[in-house]
Amino acid sequence: MRATLIDVAREAGVSAATVDRVLNNRAGVRSRTREIVIETAQKLGYISGAMEGSEARPAAPTGTIRLDFALPAGTNTFMKLLRHHIETLGRSRPNLDVHVTTIEGFDPDGLARMLHDLRGETQGVGVIALDHPTVREAIRSLSAGGVKVVTIASDILHVPRVAYIGIDNRAAGRLAGYLLKRFMGMKEPGKVALFAGSLAYRGHEEREMGFRHILAEESPNLQIVEMREMLDDREKAYAEACSLLDRHPDLAAIYNVGAGNTGIARALKERGRQHSVILLGHEVT
Repeated sequence: MRATLIDVAREAGVSAATVDRVLNNRAGVRSRTREIVIETAQKLGYISGAMEGSEARPAAPTGTIRLDFALPAGTNTFMKLLRHHIETLGRSRPNLDVHVTTIEGFDPDGLARMLHDLRGETQGVGVIALDHPTVREAIRSLSAGGVKVVTIASDILHVPRVAYIGIDNRAAGRLAGYLLKRFMGMKEPGKVALFAGSLAYRGHEEREMGFRHILAEESPNLQIVEMREMLDDREKAYAEACSLLDRHPDLAAIYNVGAGNTGIARALKERGRQHSVILLGHEVT
């Protein structure tokens, strides 16, 4: 089993970030630490040959590099745009063989099976996935096989992924709460409803946490009356928003941490509430 960057970090007694800086010849590492990392990487077989200290770096793959991406299926506009950009970039780079697979985003076992099948077939995987035990185990298996894994939009903690690409979702949730306070500009009580794709997505959970915390700290007059998971589907979001507005004629705001904003907006317009209910969402949809 090929050693990973995490193995090198553990054996050398440093962080994975430090190992990455050393092997990519970046500044900010003491010379002795650099020597220890290089020696450890060579001992574990992570880098080959008698490389000189600061020039050491992992052996680069030759020829075409295969990259695979696993993105959730459905009506999510952001996911469609993301797939378009990934495929466009893949076509523009002759040394890349890019494969994008859309999967049921709320089926962790199905995603885990797909990730296991990629072991030995690809050199890098980008994934938007639920933070679930079977998914975490699949990522660990890929990494142990030498595949570089990147989490996108929603992070997965405690797995040997090489990077997370996305925003600070907890900060985004706090910003949503701050904006709601500014938009409402009132001291009397108000009702707020929360929509999410699934709180099994760490990014959605973190947005909800940030939102709840800022409301508790700065807007105790605002009461969260409902929390619904819509599976990032605009039709489900539309149906639930209609039902929500009927149950709460005095609803003041809706915060949607996931996709489906257009479905909620449609419900607000049909009920004639587009000027009385504040809708906060993410992405330009």
